Amino acid sequence: MNNWIILQPTRNYSTPTSESNLRDTREQLTGVMPALATGTGYEPGFYDLLVSLPSQLQPHVIHPEDSTFLKDMFGEKSLHSLIKIHDILRHYEESKPLPVLDSAVTLASQLAELLEGKLSNGEIRELQQILSKPFFKSILSVHDTVAQKNYDPELPPLPEDIDDDEDSVKIIRLVKNKEPLGATIRRDDDTGAILVARIMKGGAADRSGLIHIGDELKEVNGIPVDDKKPEEVIRILSQSQGAITFKVVPCLKEEVPSKEPKVFVKALFNFDPNEDKAIPCKEAGLAFKKGSILQIMSQDDATWWQARLEVEANPRAGLIPSKQFQERRFALRGPAPALSLKRTPSRRSFGFRRSFRLSKRDKKTNKAMYESKKSEMYDMADVPTYEEVTPYHRLAGAKHRLVVFVGPTGVGLNELKKKLLISDPQHFGVTIPHTSRAKRNQESDGVEYHFISKHLFETDIHNNKFIEYGEYKGNYYGTSLDSIRSILSKNKVCLLDVQPQMIKHLRTAEFKPFVVFVKPPLIERLSETRQNAKFMSGKEDKGSVRPFKEEDFQEMVRTSEVMENQYGHLFDKVIVNDDLSIAFNELRMVLRTVETETHWVPVSWNHS
Repeated sequence: MNNWIILQPTRNYSTPTSESNLRDTREQLTGVMPALATGTGYEPGFYDLLVSLPSQLQPHVIHPEDSTFLKDMFGEKSLHSLIKIHDILRHYEESKPLPVLDSAVTLASQLAELLEGKLSNGEIRELQQILSKPFFKSILSVHDTVAQKNYDPELPPLPEDIDDDEDSVKIIRLVKNKEPLGATIRRDDDTGAILVARIMKGGAADRSGLIHIGDELKEVNGIPVDDKKPEEVIRILSQSQGAITFKVVPCLKEEVPSKEPKVFVKALFNFDPNEDKAIPCKEAGLAFKKGSILQIMSQDDATWWQARLEVEANPRAGLIPSKQFQERRFALRGPAPALSLKRTPSRRSFGFRRSFRLSKRDKKTNKAMYESKKSEMYDMADVPTYEEVTPYHRLAGAKHRLVVFVGPTGVGLNELKKKLLISDPQHFGVTIPHTSRAKRNQESDGVEYHFISKHLFETDIHNNKFIEYGEYKGNYYGTSLDSIRSILSKNKVCLLDVQPQMIKHLRTAEFKPFVVFVKPPLIERLSETRQNAKFMSGKEDKGSVRPFKEEDFQEMVRTSEVMENQYGHLFDKVIVNDDLSIAFNELRMVLRTVETETHWVPVSWNHS
C-alpha cells in the first residue's frame, strides 16, 4: 500500500464586483461560523444530567464529607466542559449538518480585497482587522478542510507496467523536523540490501507506524540506495529537509508487539555516544551521567538497549550499551587501581579511627577480616554498569534509613557528625564501638565502648557480627551490626562512617543506607582553610596532635580521587567540605529530603 501526504490545490471562485454583493458575502461568511459550547441548539443530554446529580444524590448521603466530595467532583469546571463537548458532538452526529459552503478561506480573501478601499467606516475597519487575524484564518482553513473532506491522503495512480513477480513496494513520506527520524539501518551481509535495523521507541518512525524492523530500503527522495553504504544513506537523510520519501520493500516477518514491563535503572557510569566507537549510530545514542535514572524501553538487542532519561518529558528513546555488553567492555579494560591506605615512612597514624582503619591493611589481620572473600580484590571484580531501581518513600513510623559517611582522613567527617548530634540529639545517634581492651577507671561500659573479652570478640568476628573491625596495639576494636540496629530501633537516624569497601555489605533492605561522600576542596583552598587546623588525637593515640602539612593535603586529595573513581557509583550525595558551616547546612537539607521525599533505591530493597 502506498502512503503519501498530498497538498490539495486551492479552488478558484469568482470575485464579487459590485457594492451590492458586499452584504450577501458578509451574510454567507457569518453563516460559516456556528455557535460553539453555548449549550443551545440541541436536546437536554448528559450535561443536564450531570448538573442535576448532586441534588438527586443528596438524600442518600449520610456523611458531610461525602456531600462535599460529590459537590466538588460534579462542580469541576473541566468536567462540565468535557460533558458539553460530548453533548455537542452527539448532537452533531444525530443532525449531520451540511456546511453552508466549503470555500470560506477564498470568500474571506475576496471580502478583504473588497474592503480595502472602504476603510472610512468604523465597522468595515473592524471587520478588516478580524479577517486579517492569523487565528481567524486558521479557523476558516480548518472549516474548509472538514467541509471538503479532503483530509484523507490522495494516493498516486499505480503505474501500468507493473511486473507481477516484483516485490510489493511501499511508498512512505515522513516530515522531518528537528528530532531524528528514530531508526537505524544496516547492510545485509548476504544480499547487500539496506535494511532497517531498529526502530527507536517513541521516535518519529515509531509514532508513524509505517516503518518496521527488517524493511528493505530501496530509495530515499528518489535516490536509489542499493549500491550505497549505510553511512552514505545516513548522509542523504541528514542533508534532507522537510518531507522525506522512502521506497521500501516491507518485511514479511510479522512483528510481535512488545509487552516489556516498565524497568528503571540507575546508571553507574558515564556514557557519551559521540565518544563510543562501537555504537551503530552516534545520532541515535543517549548520553547520560553516573547516577542518572533511565527507563529501559527495549532490550530486544543483546548489545544495544533503548532507553530514555526519566527526568525528561521527551518520549523518544536512545541507544545505550546493554548491561552485558558494558560489563564485557569494562572487564577488557582491567580493574581500576586499588585504594591503598598502607603506612609509609613519612606518614603517621592519627587517632583511634585512623589507626583502626590502617591496621586492617596489615597482612597480619588481613586474613581475619570480616568475610575475607569480600576483600578489596573481590570488590574490584564487581563491574558497575546499571542497577535496577524503584521509587521509595519512607512511611510514617517506619525505621529511618542508615546514613553512611565516607571520605579521606582529615576531611571533616567527625566534625559534621558532631554538629548533627548537637543540632538534634533526640533525632540523630552514633554507634558505640566494641573493644577487647581492659576498661579504664574513668570509663563506663556502653558509654565510651562496649568492653568484651578477646575470645568473645574473635567469636563475633567468626559469626560475622562486625561490619568493620581492626587490631591496634594488641587489642580489637570494631563496629557491630547490632549497634547499628540499636540506634535505628530507637527511631533515630544512625550516623556511621566506614571504609568505602564496606558500603556494599550495608546495602541491604534492612538498612537502606544513604551514602554521603565528603570530599576536600582543591589543595589551594585546603591550605587557606586549614591553616590553624590540626589532626586531633583519638581515644587510643593521645600523643598525635600536630598541624596539617602540605603532604597531608596532597594525600587527602589523592585518596579522595581514588575513592570517588572506585566507589563513586555507590554514593548518593557528594558534599565538598570547603566551609564547615556551608557543608553542614547542605548536609542537613539533604538528610531532611531523605526522610520526606521519594528517592530511587535498588529494587531488591522493596521486594525484601
